[in-house]
Amino acid sequence: MLRINGEANVVAVNAAKEYGIPKFILISVHDYNLPSFLLQSGYFKGKRKAESEVLSKFPSSGVVLRPAFIYGKRKVDGFEIPLDLIGEPLEKFLRATESFTKPLKSLPASDLVLAPPVSVDDVAYAVINAVKDDDCFGIFTIDQIKAAAAGVKV
Repeated sequence: MLRINGEANVVAVNAAKEYGIPKFILISVHDYNLPSFLLQSGYFKGKRKAESEVLSKFPSSGVVLRPAFIYGKRKVDGFEIPLDLIGEPLEKFLRATESFTKPLKSLPASDLVLAPPVSVDDVAYAVINAVKDDDCFGIFTIDQIKAAAAGVKV
């Protein structure tokens, strides 16, 4: 996981910088409010290593999106898995109950249950916004991804 999520992305970031690409957009992962010892797994270490590289090589143009569970339609071996049938209602439910669950967000790992999923469309629109807007850079949380996606007119 460290090699795939970290080192491979670091190579891509450095190649983009070397070839004069003006902006790099990385889709990373929400930290789920996990205790630091759990963030030491290869998956999270790799993601954070790649994020650091993006932000250091592209300090005023690099974008890191940190969505939670991404839902949409997914095809595996020719079969469509409708993740949106779970993700969309769950997102609406969690957004509707945010004012009640907000006090729980300070608990370790609470976001494993409380972080709202993000639609693949919102992630894509946030990427489009980041490509089009030169003032768009830095780390984007779940809510910032939703806001950036809402700013795109299709």
